Amino acid sequence: MKKLLLLTTLAIAVSSCGKKLPEIAPDVITEHTLHDSDDPAIWINPNDASKSIIFGTDKNTEGAIYAFNLDGKVIEDKTVRGLKRPNNIDLEYGFKVNDSTETAIIAFTERERKVFRLYAVPEMIPLDNGGYSVFENAVEEEGDSPMGIALYKSATSNKIYAIVGRKNGPADGYLHQYELSSDSLGVHAKLVREFGKFSGKKEIEAIAVDNENGFVYYSDEMHGVRKYHAEPSKGNEEVATIGGEHFERDIEGLAIAKYEDRGFLIVSNQQAHTFNIFDLDTLAFIKELNLGTVETDGCDVTTMALGDKFPNGVFVSMNDDKNFFFHDLAKLKLTE
Repeated sequence: MKKLLLLTTLAIAVSSCGKKLPEIAPDVITEHTLHDSDDPAIWINPNDASKSIIFGTDKNTEGAIYAFNLDGKVIEDKTVRGLKRPNNIDLEYGFKVNDSTETAIIAFTERERKVFRLYAVPEMIPLDNGGYSVFENAVEEEGDSPMGIALYKSATSNKIYAIVGRKNGPADGYLHQYELSSDSLGVHAKLVREFGKFSGKKEIEAIAVDNENGFVYYSDEMHGVRKYHAEPSKGNEEVATIGGEHFERDIEGLAIAKYEDRGFLIVSNQQAHTFNIFDLDTLAFIKELNLGTVETDGCDVTTMALGDKFPNGVFVSMNDDKNFFFHDLAKLKLTE
């Protein structure tokens, strides 16, 4: 991610048509990470949503997974340090450990160790015996260096999968999908699928999954947002592509906001310092927003109320100043 010399503390975002967009100020700006903030994930506390946690990666050789409360303060005893370039992160609920206990899990890539990691949340207990190796058959330079990750929970089988992207790869089969399972010997990750086209123009990092409808979206950064079936049995044909004409250059972070009657795909228009909003069903472009962030790599969203602090849900986005912005979701006016 290229660092910018800022003349002001916040960027002036310009839409793809050249018009300056009004800034929607964040409700909370987190404390700083040490190195390079990258991608967030939201854990909703089932007992008290006001005590939910925002996790965020700090992408560096001596990186970390930071845990923040809803005031943006670091929760040190939930923060994992000493990681080798953690990149993207995702979270899922209801993973069965030993076919008995259910737990929420976070998965994140640890690029320099060429693995992805798996932790129980909120205890932050590792489940992976040090990590799962990925892309072991790669032939391209940096083809075994994991970057993006998303967790998919099948609505039909309740199986949970990790879908992993990388720094470089083939024109087809760029993504690998791993089935997660547990038995008396531990938690396992089995490669079950290789899929996904790649333009070769830059890389694929941001991945998001719509569990209910069974689709996975990923950013082919200088080409477009690609859509595939997330269920392995549905095949590997591309379903749709959102073209790069909607973006200034790099297409980055992805987040899916689901309401009862409508869904939205939120995509970082990285070099314009804005976000493009699309209808989740039709993929029609709706609008572009300036949320004050610079060069956003990753984002996440929930439409669930998180106490009095975020009664309408929250949108979390990475900012290129070693921090993350939290916006009350109503400020994005998705449903208007």
